[in-house]
Amino acid sequence: MTAYLIRNVSVVGGAPTDLLIRDGVVAETGAGLTAPDATVLDASGLVALPGLVDLHTHLREPGREDAETVESGSRAAALGGYTAVCAMANTSPVADTAGVVEQVWRLGREAGLVDVQPIGAVTVGLAGERLAELGAMADSAARVRIFSDDGHCVADPKLMRRALEYVKAFDGVIAQHAEEPRLTEGAQMHEGEVSTRLGLTGWPAVAEEAIIARDVLLAEHVGSRLHICHVSTAGSVEVLRHAKARGVKVTAEVTPHHLLLTDEKATTYDPVYKVNPPLRTAADVAALRTALADGVIDIVATDHAPHAVEDKECEWAYARPGMLGLETALSIALDVLGPQWDLIAERMSRAPARIAGLDSHGLDPAPGVPANLTLVDPAARRVIEPAELASRSRNTPYARMTLPGRIVATFLRGEPTVLDGKAVK
Repeated sequence: MTAYLIRNVSVVGGAPTDLLIRDGVVAETGAGLTAPDATVLDASGLVALPGLVDLHTHLREPGREDAETVESGSRAAALGGYTAVCAMANTSPVADTAGVVEQVWRLGREAGLVDVQPIGAVTVGLAGERLAELGAMADSAARVRIFSDDGHCVADPKLMRRALEYVKAFDGVIAQHAEEPRLTEGAQMHEGEVSTRLGLTGWPAVAEEAIIARDVLLAEHVGSRLHICHVSTAGSVEVLRHAKARGVKVTAEVTPHHLLLTDEKATTYDPVYKVNPPLRTAADVAALRTALADGVIDIVATDHAPHAVEDKECEWAYARPGMLGLETALSIALDVLGPQWDLIAERMSRAPARIAGLDSHGLDPAPGVPANLTLVDPAARRVIEPAELASRSRNTPYARMTLPGRIVATFLRGEPTVLDGKAVK
């Protein structure tokens, strides 16, 4: 294993120092380090962050390898500064058994670019009718701890209660896609002034808020851990604020696109802007940004959702919802939060690692810590060119936008997966 001496790097925004990486860990820190056997990297002007952790990634394999594979998604993640991603269960077949989650886990290990932690389905086939093999998935080699029917809401309150009770035994988490399906039948975008003007069926904010309100009460009753996926409305923020003030064990995520884009994008009828939950209003975006800064929303999660060309480049009504996110998430966070490095490290690495139980991730570079880290050039600005992305899909809403920050290097257990902004393998 090659040793690396990273010189003059700012660790989470601190004063420049040196980092010596050896045998998969940060062996030493301090000014003027020497290591004759180490490969030296000049990191002047760069910031070292704990490797980013994504709690919400769609890798599509098995079943839709035309849109993404575990390997291509892992490469996109590494290029985005990630060292661990949690792969959602809506594959084909659905990751609702120990066999499927172990397959995804092994594919991640074979790719060796990031740690791929499978998320298991809550219900068999995501159908919302009976619980999947939660215990078997938890006991499998993949050691699943997060379960979600993402893309579908666990709408039955009795089933949701049973799921929360079941995972409490091993400190698991139910991650809910909050959408009351009876309120969103035929919905195409956010219900509001823009949807009325465009004549598109609306997705009302209350469809999200009602499920969150119900589920925080269920989680409080059971005493179990609940995570809310892709929060998108100001009303949801207030429900979460109230629940956290009461001590409910609830965490929440926001996506980069919900922090930056609004429902006005739908006026172009470009399906790249179709996503679930939909893009909301400027007032919702402002509330989400405030909630992320003050901790009501715990983390940024990408909801990286690659789609094949035929599933996106079609009429709006027939297009599948979803956007790419792994290679641009840190840039969006920088654009929204500014260079608040400690806050970015908390929201994009430490907190998601804690929620997922990934003990070797989310740790600031320090002696003895696993060398899972990323180096960022905060002064760089880059134009997003879809053809240059590592994902097999091209459905990015940021095409040809100029965004701040550039990932220069990513290390997974001391081995570089990205150097000089390029994937190592």
